[in-house]
Amino acid sequence: MHHSRLAGFIIDCDTRDLDGAAAFWGSALGMAVLGEDGPAYRRLDATARDLAIEVQRVEHASRLHLDIESDDVEAEVARLEALGATRVRQVHTWWVLEAPTGQRFCVVRARGALAGAAGAVRWP
Repeated sequence: MHHSRLAGFIIDCDTRDLDGAAAFWGSALGMAVLGEDGPAYRRLDATARDLAIEVQRVEHASRLHLDIESDDVEAEVARLEALGATRVRQVHTWWVLEAPTGQRFCVVRARGALAGAAGAVRWP
C-alpha cells in the first residue's frame, strides 16, 4: 500500500537566464521567487496552493510538466506502468515517465507524510 498525489508543476525553460525566467513566471503567476533550489531550479512561492511550482533550466524544448509525489516511488511507477505509462529514465531518486498520449511527467519522493494529506490517494 502506498500514497500519491499531484505535487506541482515544473516550468521547463530552455534558457541561459534562469533568474529572468523565474522572475517572469513569478510575476505572471503572482508568486514570489523563493530562490535557488539547486543550480537548475528556482522555486516559486505556491504554498498557499499546497503545490510545488518550480522553474527549471533544461536542454530540451521549453514545456510544462507535472510531478506526482509518492511515499513509495517504485510502487507508484509500477501502478502507472500498469495504466500504460512507460519509464523514460531515472534521475537521482525520481523517474521520468511518458503517458500513453506522449506527455512526460515525473514521479518524485514525497517531501512529507502523505497519509491524510490534501489530495493524497491511498493505493492498495
